[in-house]
Amino acid sequence: MRENGEIRMMTFKPSIFVDGDACPVKDECLECAKLFQTEVVFVASIKNKTHHDQYAKWVYVDWDKEAADLYMMNNTRKGDIAITHDIGLAAALLGKGVCVISPKGIIYNENNIDSLLFMRHEAAKKRRNGVYGKGPKAFNTEDRKNFKETLLKILSNFAGNQGDLSNIRLSPKENGVIK
Repeated sequence: MRENGEIRMMTFKPSIFVDGDACPVKDECLECAKLFQTEVVFVASIKNKTHHDQYAKWVYVDWDKEAADLYMMNNTRKGDIAITHDIGLAAALLGKGVCVISPKGIIYNENNIDSLLFMRHEAAKKRRNGVYGKGPKAFNTEDRKNFKETLLKILSNFAGNQGDLSNIRLSPKENGVIK
């Protein structure tokens, strides 16, 4: 962009898209987004429509099981952030240049997505053959903390802080500063 004969860089501010139906870290998404004045878009099925925080944008999609995924695929841009535990959606969003995080704070990337997709495929084959495992470990406080730290670091990097979160205070329930 040119302004008064000088070239100025346009700054990109990512939006956070949340696969909202079963996301256990909605409050953490909102808290982090407010700190960095970042838009949050929760995408959920119309069957789960409820009253929500005024800060976020809520998009309700059809009942179809892939409707939220399609909305996120069609509306995210390169550089946006997506929160989902759906590995298939994560793989598709990575292909668009979207930063994808699980609710447990795992960053999906080119180094781990193939093995995660393979494990998902193998588990589905076992289920089709009547073999059922224990399922995923229960979501816990440590998972919530990992997620929040990961999202804050990513947002901090976008803000130009290179991951330095020493000046970011968490909510009182977290007691203190992330290091």
